[in-house]
Amino acid sequence: MPKQEPGITLTLAKDPVDATHSPISVFAMIKVGVGPSSSHTMGPWSAALDFVDRLKLLGIDLVERVTVTLMGSLAKTGRGHGTHTAIIMGLMGEDYRIADLKRMPERVDQVRKTGHLSLGGICDLDFDPLRDIVPDPTSPCPVHPNTLVLHANLSGGKSLTETYYSIGGGFLQREGAPDTPPDPVTLRYPIALGADLIRWCDSSGLAIHDVVRENERAWRSADEIDTALDQLFATMIDSIESGCHTDGVLPGGLQVRRRARSIHDRLMAGRRYGTQTEWSGQIRQTPTDLATSTSWITAFALAVNEVNASYGRIITAPTNGACGVLPAVLFHWWVFTPGVDIQQVRNFLLVAGEVACIFKKGATISAAAGGCQAEIGVSSAMAAAALTAVMGGSPRQCLMAAEIAMEHHLGMTCDPVGGLVQIPCIERNSMGAMKAVTASQLALFGNPDDAKVSLDAVVRTMMETARDMHSRYKETGDGGLALRIPVVLADC
Repeated sequence: MPKQEPGITLTLAKDPVDATHSPISVFAMIKVGVGPSSSHTMGPWSAALDFVDRLKLLGIDLVERVTVTLMGSLAKTGRGHGTHTAIIMGLMGEDYRIADLKRMPERVDQVRKTGHLSLGGICDLDFDPLRDIVPDPTSPCPVHPNTLVLHANLSGGKSLTETYYSIGGGFLQREGAPDTPPDPVTLRYPIALGADLIRWCDSSGLAIHDVVRENERAWRSADEIDTALDQLFATMIDSIESGCHTDGVLPGGLQVRRRARSIHDRLMAGRRYGTQTEWSGQIRQTPTDLATSTSWITAFALAVNEVNASYGRIITAPTNGACGVLPAVLFHWWVFTPGVDIQQVRNFLLVAGEVACIFKKGATISAAAGGCQAEIGVSSAMAAAALTAVMGGSPRQCLMAAEIAMEHHLGMTCDPVGGLVQIPCIERNSMGAMKAVTASQLALFGNPDDAKVSLDAVVRTMMETARDMHSRYKETGDGGLALRIPVVLADC
């Protein structure tokens, strides 16, 4: 299995819905991903890769058959989320971070047609997805609603069975794995709560991004941190640019038409450009009135999520379903704020990543466990805090912004129509981005000492709300809008 970022564990916590307080790198919360879902695409893909690695230890050439059982939310919405495609690619040993995604439909279709795949890219395996990927939506999932079981029969009567939990944001846990990471780290500024972060900022005199950067040094050198952050930003811009220049209908059967390009083209009003730098420069020349400014944020968020819905490469932040919020706010600030530099972009991402860590440790980032508040709500909080930081806000104002953003996403359900990450998911990213901007402004003009609700209080409330929320509204497609729109799903 490809080396995972720090914090993407293969361990089984006592309650995976409640993340442990062990150190998590911001690069585990904001990372390169592939659409359409971090929990239903990236997680199962990684599970298949890990399973192949374990088969190699037993003798991969001895494998006679592999079956995959999808349970809970994976069984109910997996087809629309591309779970089957992800498993096939993972079994073939492909890494979603570097795989040729343009060839993916062709390769998966070939497996479906021939009933064969190259297991781990090494040996031929008789594999019929209709027969060997089995949905089981009725069996209980006591550990996590995103459960999948991989089983292999080997010659000589041997077998291997592994149970995995895809717990959101691409994080994966394997049942029976060690409870502690193989390479534990000690952070200079350990953070589990927002109060911890404020305490460290007060005692050290450092800004949030400096505290976070110091912690990241436990995993990377200063240069490696900057390089990784710059790569994240570059990939965000690439996904925005791609989405703003692609039209047509999204895959999956809903016949959802892309909208980012039409908004983009109207706003550009015929401006000409060649390179990406020229393109962003021309955007900067467009009017800055309220309607135009908010339309750009909308276009950027839609663009990223349309790429995500098309099995494209995006930045998971903290999940794929919410991957448009942070890039939309960051890129809009980058384009339209005079005098900004790449160091401020890095600071933005460090602050956003730490807010995501606090939510993961204290609540959940899985829609299957907590509804859409766990995805759009968290991403909006991340963007609000980060924008506040680069706009000159204090650490307390940053966390105030994050609290405001989440407060107004509490209770948001996850009811994907057809199990696709399209309706209402794509538009929700635009709304989450706008709420982030509003939350930031409220915090910047406010006094944190007057705030009645702390970030830690809203994190706890979000988790309590998640536990109280009916399972119909947790990425099952069994409630809400998912029941109102008929759809015939294409194979995904």
